[in-house]
Amino acid sequence: MAIFAVAGGAGKVGPAIVEAIVENGEHAVLVLDREVTITQRKTWQEDISHIFQAKDVQGAQVMAVDYTDVDKLAATLETNSIDTVISTINALGDISAELNLIKGAEKSASTKRFIPSSWGVNYTEDMAPYFPIAQSKLNLIAALKAASSLEYTGVYNGYFADYWVLPKVKSYQSPVVLVVDIANNFAAIPGSGDELVTFTHTFDSQPLSRCSLYAEEAKGVKFTVKHDSIEDLKAGKITELPSHPHMYPFFPKPMLQGFFAAFGRMFVEGAFDLKPERTLNEQFPGAEQSTSSRWS
Repeated sequence: MAIFAVAGGAGKVGPAIVEAIVENGEHAVLVLDREVTITQRKTWQEDISHIFQAKDVQGAQVMAVDYTDVDKLAATLETNSIDTVISTINALGDISAELNLIKGAEKSASTKRFIPSSWGVNYTEDMAPYFPIAQSKLNLIAALKAASSLEYTGVYNGYFADYWVLPKVKSYQSPVVLVVDIANNFAAIPGSGDELVTFTHTFDSQPLSRCSLYAEEAKGVKFTVKHDSIEDLKAGKITELPSHPHMYPFFPKPMLQGFFAAFGRMFVEGAFDLKPERTLNEQFPGAEQSTSSRWS
């Protein structure tokens, strides 16, 4: 039995991974978490992370760690015989915590593998100027390449489908709506809507325009549909969805628009149209996959 450590396992992506490991029963799991106080949060990204922080982790031991101390991180991993570290640490802001965790994992005699918080797509250098998170994730991969004693795997899952099925479908994700506002029968499609985008539910892939069609069919109503041009997306502009204004107090409108415009641009330019040489679906054909119609 291997022992996994899930860093950020009390956040938004982590709990789904922890629950899957616990339910499988073949391996043990340790959740690495830290206390974040109001005075420690310096940026709007950290405020958002705190607001939507999930507190309960069922069926797993939770251990508080100091991400500023590499030696203590290494000792924690080694003392608990951690074989694999899975990081779901929020990558919106400072990535020093995960960089230190990588160093700690490299120093731990028991730790052999590391899955970084690179969830999403295979980010490239040309995305970094308009989407700084891309550079953060590239820096994590670079650190792992330099860590000669560690095997590592980047998981490219596309965009999480959870955002469109809350609260009907179980998820720990934040209720932040992009492109299709199902509750308000409104869609703002980046580009033509014919571009392919891969979606994955956190507990377990189609054209963007089809998302609004599925939602229309499930609700039995016609949606208002707008299209955002690539020029607007490059300028950081998107059509405001009806659900956006209530987020502005903690996610200011210019930041939200710029953030979502970056995703829209990547949708249009094909970054989320994953075409891997080998997929997990192919490696594990017996694994059940969710479809959008399942949630209608």
